[in-house]
Amino acid sequence: MNITLTVNDEARSVGAAESTSLLEVLRNHLGLMGTRYGCGLEQCGCCMVLVDDQPAYACTRELGTVAGRKVTTIEGLGSEARPHPLQQAFLDEQAGQCGYCLSGILISAKALLDRNPDPSRAEIVAALDKHLCRCGAHQRILRAVERAAVTLRSGAAA
Repeated sequence: MNITLTVNDEARSVGAAESTSLLEVLRNHLGLMGTRYGCGLEQCGCCMVLVDDQPAYACTRELGTVAGRKVTTIEGLGSEARPHPLQQAFLDEQAGQCGYCLSGILISAKALLDRNPDPSRAEIVAALDKHLCRCGAHQRILRAVERAAVTLRSGAAA
């Protein structure tokens, strides 16, 4: 069965069962390797993507539930030549060590800043609470989101 969805602003048709996980489709059918498999239980946030601009776990989301919808992965945020302000802030703050969890964190941070361009530290913590990072970069991650918020409010565009 072919299911059509928009991934990173591009219409894509995928030949897979409706019950196939979105994560499997992104990685194995579309070659988008930035979204990671972590726990498979919606408890680590490594697989986070945006579905119609809302954070969603790709590990448990079935392909059939995103038919005709807009999906944004980390690859859709920015490019190496022109990173999204969040990506640049994470680089500037050295907010990652191993980087395994960062794609999901960046996606959740983008959703937060899209709905609240001036979040408090507590709001950032709450938005990222569903993400597990074992590297101990939490303070740098929070600073990076704060830095990106300032950049975005100043009018810099991704």
